[in-house]
Amino acid sequence: MNVAVFCGSLSRGGTERVVVNLIDYLIEKGDKVTLVTREKHDNEYPLNPDAKRFLLALTPEEETGSRIGNLKTRYKKLTNIWKEQKVEVILSFIGKCNFMAIETGNKLNIPVAVCVRALPELEYDSFVMRIRAKMLFPKAKRCVFQTKDQMKFFSKKVQKKSVILKNPMNEEFFEPPYDGIREKTIVTVGRIDQNKNHRMIIDAFNRIQSTISDWKVVIYGDGELRNELIEYVKELGLEDKISLPGNVENVAEKIKKTGVFVLSSDTEGSPNALIEAMLLGIPVISTDCPSGGPGELIRDGVNGLLIPVGDVALLQDNLQKLINNLQLQKLLSQNSLKTRDIYSREKILGEWRDMLENMLNSPK
Repeated sequence: MNVAVFCGSLSRGGTERVVVNLIDYLIEKGDKVTLVTREKHDNEYPLNPDAKRFLLALTPEEETGSRIGNLKTRYKKLTNIWKEQKVEVILSFIGKCNFMAIETGNKLNIPVAVCVRALPELEYDSFVMRIRAKMLFPKAKRCVFQTKDQMKFFSKKVQKKSVILKNPMNEEFFEPPYDGIREKTIVTVGRIDQNKNHRMIIDAFNRIQSTISDWKVVIYGDGELRNELIEYVKELGLEDKISLPGNVENVAEKIKKTGVFVLSSDTEGSPNALIEAMLLGIPVISTDCPSGGPGELIRDGVNGLLIPVGDVALLQDNLQKLINNLQLQKLLSQNSLKTRDIYSREKILGEWRDMLENMLNSPK
């Protein structure tokens, strides 16, 4: 196949990690891959050297001086990329990229799959965006979701052409799990922004830190609120117990011995960081947030603990309960490892590739 992948960038996040994993797999299987991103950022995930990459951002020479003119130029530029690269099928991720993929792909009679990654009400958060989604999504060949709740946002017509596909995970998370005494560390991984609500973890830990004086918190990731949270930790006098080291390489190696993983998000699709922690056998606590990803992953009290969004008091109670109960830690750890049966790399990536092949081979 000659596959095009279209997304915002390769900046370090869950969607971008899915993109690079999928591109690696398609190239392994002998497919040609063209990647188009709207932007290029510093500190992106590395791209397979056999993939061709194009930027949709306009150069100074391409700028027209008007917003409408620039938009038309971007559409023309994207259409020309599909033509010149002889693209056979397009896979697009998130928001406006999905709109552009459908409109340019349909113009050239190229089948398009669009992927919704977040809560649709947030991904399509304005009246205009929702109208465009309502008009354009029925024209896609496939619509890809992470949870059943995401699908409910769209019409029955869209749901009929929709599939739920799980996130492909990095092989490093399938290494033999750690079987020793776990470190007394509460960890989380993710972009440090309002939605991830890392302050909830800090506040819950602050309430119990005097009773678990040998435990620490590490918040891996970067984002617009990182410096603010660093200052907040200083205000609480917890610099020696809570750290925010930023983005790191080899996440699995960094967190595999951790005692507890916490996902504190207000909303999520199917959160990679939570899945990865479970693949490593780390006992997990997560908010039961829309659009339902954590709730589909976790059976409360069996392979993890679920709490309501924003409930600092219950997070505090569950942290204390888990830290003080080695038997519960072992139970959650052993059961979370069963997630490996669901998320095997070959199985999940094979399903993504099968979808693209079926799109290509089914009637137009």
